[in-house]
Amino acid sequence: MGHSEAEKIQAKLNPDWEKAFNQYENVISSGTEAMKIKATVKLAHFCKYAPQSILARTIPILAEILSKVPSNNSSQPIQEAAVYCLKCIACRGDGGLVIEIGQSGAIVSILRLLPHSDNGFERVMIKCLWVLVNFGKINREIVARNGLEVIINMLNLRTDGTRKYLLEILSALTLLREVRRVLTSLGGICFLVEAARCGSMVSRERACQAIGLLGVTRRVRRMLVELGVIPVLVELFRDGDSTTKLVAGNSLGVISAHIDYIRPVAQAGAIPLYAELLQGPDPIGKEIAEDAFCILAVAEMNAVEIAERLVGILKEDGDAAKAAAADVLWDLSGYKHSVSVVQNSGAIPLLVELLRDGNSEVREKVSGAIAQLSYDEEDRVALANAGIIPLLIELLHDDSVELRDNAAEALISFSEDPLHCDRISEAIDFPSFQNTHNRLTRNHASDENMVRSLRRMSIEQLTWNPDLV
Repeated sequence: MGHSEAEKIQAKLNPDWEKAFNQYENVISSGTEAMKIKATVKLAHFCKYAPQSILARTIPILAEILSKVPSNNSSQPIQEAAVYCLKCIACRGDGGLVIEIGQSGAIVSILRLLPHSDNGFERVMIKCLWVLVNFGKINREIVARNGLEVIINMLNLRTDGTRKYLLEILSALTLLREVRRVLTSLGGICFLVEAARCGSMVSRERACQAIGLLGVTRRVRRMLVELGVIPVLVELFRDGDSTTKLVAGNSLGVISAHIDYIRPVAQAGAIPLYAELLQGPDPIGKEIAEDAFCILAVAEMNAVEIAERLVGILKEDGDAAKAAAADVLWDLSGYKHSVSVVQNSGAIPLLVELLRDGNSEVREKVSGAIAQLSYDEEDRVALANAGIIPLLIELLHDDSVELRDNAAEALISFSEDPLHCDRISEAIDFPSFQNTHNRLTRNHASDENMVRSLRRMSIEQLTWNPDLV
């Protein structure tokens, strides 16, 4: 290979970027239209290799090309090349170039050109917007202020391959509270459900997050259910990665927080998925599952299935899952179903065993469930038959204040039952028994705090990202 030939190859692989930029700048300022298009397309091809500092200097030039409005208000080939080039630049680096593109005014120009473009140019602009909103909050804010209605209008019209990108743009925009606030009035809720159904998992998760935040209000929740959101969320809950499962499970819990939707959510297969979440390692997942179970269990049929799942966890899983399961049983034992759901599930002997041998967290949760169960006559019989009374008396000596109080509360219930009162006489003089008895007497008088109330999903539980609330 000759010396000059090697130099040519080296120059092609590692050109003088400063010189190349100056040449491009000169072509744009004084070249013909054809020369400008050719140079801009060439620049796009070199975006993978050019230093980011050089690319940053081309952004204002490309933005200026887009800002020019032709007399007939239609796009020009040079503008299509400029948008394509901006898309390629946006894909480089750690996001800094994306921010610079947003600050250049290019996004506003793209949104202005979008309604008047032909199919080819439209596709390029949509893909460019897709990159820009996926990697920049500031860019999402610019699109939201200047083009949210444009995006929704295009979703009303487009059924081709660009629809996926439009849906993912919309899901990115719903990360903004101001977008969520106006989405219903703009007719965008149906597209949000569609965005949760298809596209990349990241986009579907964003849509799912927005669904949970919007579904807090009764009117929007009804709209979402009518649009078929329940099976969409269940699918995400089943098939998503660990983070998506949390978001989908939480959003589904929000949707289920109405008596009309409790059964449809369960019928769609949510209960086994929440059981898996309760068994998983994530503390947030356990909280989500507990809250959802407490809502779904309002329907007796659901409560029966939930109790069966919880019994399986009590038999086999680790301490954290057992504690969470006992906590849910604590709530379920206070529900007024036609049957004793907890007793019929076979949970009571397991609870007694765990109260005797479990770790401190498990025992405290179990003791709360047993205290609640002791209010029901049939459950007291089952507890007594499982040997609970001597164990409760023993717990009055325990170091844990919560264990002592829960044990005393259960023993008070037994003391008021003629079938069992003679078996707890030795506990009556214990200070913990007397203190708890006095407290419960006051509560009886004011009709307060007799049964743990059903948990309520709150807006704080919907997300661990404060920017989304």
